[in-house]
Amino acid sequence: MDNPVKVRRARVEDAAVMARVNVQSWRETYRGVMADRVLDDPGLPAVRERFWTTALSDERYRANRVAVAERDGEMIGIAMAGPPQSPGAQWGTHLYVLYVLAAEHGTGAGAALLDAVVGPEDSAALWVADPNPRAQAFYRKHGFVADGTVNVDDGVRELRMVRILSGRGQLPDPSSDAPSRPPKHGEGTA
Repeated sequence: MDNPVKVRRARVEDAAVMARVNVQSWRETYRGVMADRVLDDPGLPAVRERFWTTALSDERYRANRVAVAERDGEMIGIAMAGPPQSPGAQWGTHLYVLYVLAAEHGTGAGAALLDAVVGPEDSAALWVADPNPRAQAFYRKHGFVADGTVNVDDGVRELRMVRILSGRGQLPDPSSDAPSRPPKHGEGTA
């Protein structure tokens, strides 16, 4: 790809396009993992647009970092990270969303988005669908390891992966921080 990926902060006016990228990514990645009734629901784009509008405009989510990746003026990826939902978490950031269109896998867009929403010195956690070997390998490459915590939500098995940087704590005991409520359908999955 000749033209570089550009990553920028998401704006509320991006919500409709972010929803389209979100839904297309789910359909490309989760067919056979998520129920077809969810992926093929004609109302799914509108639901995701409401989600993104809220995430970008509601004061409750002000601490979140939300970014989009573009190539040639077209949105190709989305990411969102913020404070963890569990008050006792041993990490300061939770990666809630990271999706890149399948045609852009391996181009650096995912890494650029990750860097935009999770700082290189941030200890962080995320949920990743299982099976999703490509995403799991991507996160391992970026210092995340499965901590043994598993959740099943709407029939989708998810693994929690964490990145605890040296000097910033130890890998958490999976029984000490059961998930409070992971994002729906593998949010945080590349």
